[in-house]
This record gives sequence, structure tokens and C-alpha cells, in this order.
Amino acid sequence: MTPIEDDHAALAAACEPGVALCTIVGIEGSFSRRIGAQLAIRPDGSVTGSLADGCLERQLASDIAAMPRHDVRRYGHGSPQIDFRLPCGGGLDILLDPAPDRDACRAVLAKLEQREPANLTLPANDLLSQRAYQPALRVRGYGEDPELGALETLSAACGIGFERVETGSLSLGQMPDLPPPDHRTATVLLFHDHEWEVPLLCHAVTGPGFYIGAQGGATARGAREEKLRLAGVGEAEIKRIHGPIGIIPGSRTPRTLALSILGEIVGEYEALHPHG
Repeated sequence: MTPIEDDHAALAAACEPGVALCTIVGIEGSFSRRIGAQLAIRPDGSVTGSLADGCLERQLASDIAAMPRHDVRRYGHGSPQIDFRLPCGGGLDILLDPAPDRDACRAVLAKLEQREPANLTLPANDLLSQRAYQPALRVRGYGEDPELGALETLSAACGIGFERVETGSLSLGQMPDLPPPDHRTATVLLFHDHEWEVPLLCHAVTGPGFYIGAQGGATARGAREEKLRLAGVGEAEIKRIHGPIGIIPGSRTPRTLALSILGEIVGEYEALHPHG
């Protein structure tokens, strides 16, 4: 199963009867969440998602319990509630919706499960008309242990979907019998024996995947790029391939390499978020 993204969890909860949905539609000053961040509140006051340190969540649960219909309210700086302030000193405009369109929420989740971006039309307000979502991050990893296993373990610990492809399921010199990576799937090659790489990379560049990377230093990268040119891969596609991979130069252990690679992948994935 694909793990649900943090910013999909509140939406999923809002599909349930009686659950309210809160959406940040405006931010004044600095804040730790982005525009569009959401929190679901159940009738018993329990929540799915997070917007702050717990104090804001409790205030929202109290406010929404007394609301007959949706409304945008200011919290923190500039709020008429003088007894409530945000620790960061900023101000938030939050759309509180006690009865979100549950059919629309389900339709958005269905599109995300099909690996498609989706938009949820919000109740009328002057700040944010639609909340945009991107499919959950996935990683397709080719290679050998211990590096492949370390990346798989770390991905699982972070709730990131991981597709493990070992050499036993591949034919040397042939493209894999797999669909090309979609636009929110990262492809990572972790081979010491680089003869496996060219057909796998030729396959990866046929899809719109946002990240493609292959293990190896400058010498391996140069040889790889030359082989790709001989295989007919264009320069624009070759430039899509990260190498060396990761944000930590010269990683020397499988765990450090996995952390370095996953940090780079998550950073690029987050940069693609529709609400910045």
C-alpha cells in the first residue's frame, strides 16, 4: 500500500461523517506550515494532521464546535481573540468548515490514488479558492545490498513508498518490464557493477519522473554518460540524471548514503508542492 502523505491524511479523515476540515488560507509573517495546510477535527475533538503545537488545534476544535457554517477566522497577530496568540508571533487566516463536501474529498483521494494531481474547491473565501494536492512520493530503487536495503529501510521509516528491483528480476542489457516512473516517482540506481545501468536509465528517462540518480563518482559518471550517448540518449535527458547522488559529499557507509540520497529526493519533491 502507498503510505498516505501528511497533507493527504486530513483530507482522508474529512471523508468521514461529522468531521470538520480546517485549511490555512493566509499567512502573515513567518509560520512553520504552508498555505493550504489542513487539519481534520472529529466530533470528539480529536484531530488528524497538525498546524502548530497543539494550542491552536484545541482552539480550532473549540471554535468549530459552535459554528453553523464555514467561515475564515484570523488567529495570532491581528486576531480579535486577544487571549490567544501564536508562539511565532505571526497571523493565520484559517478556513473552518464544519461540513466539507465529502464527495469532493473522496474524488480528490481517488485521483491521488491513481497517481494524478488533484484540486479541492474550497468554500467561498477571498484568499484561497482551491487546495491543490500532488501524489505521494515513491522511490523505485534498483541495485544490490547493502546500499539498496539501507535506502529501503530508511524510506519505510519515513513512510515513503519504496519499490525494490533486484538484479534477479532483470535481464542484463534489457530494459525492465515495468511502467516508466510517473512524475512523482524517483528512480535510484545503486550498483557497484555499472554494466546494469544503461538500459535502466534509458527506461527511466522515458517517463516524467522528477528525480533520476545513479551511484558512482566522477569517473563512473563520465563513462555512464558516454554509454548513454552511444545508446542514443539526448543531452537533455542525460542532464536529468543525478550523479554523484545525495547531499552529503563522499558518503562512506550504506546508511549515510541512504540518508544523503533520500534527503536530496525529498528536497526536490517538496520543491514541487503546488502551494510552495
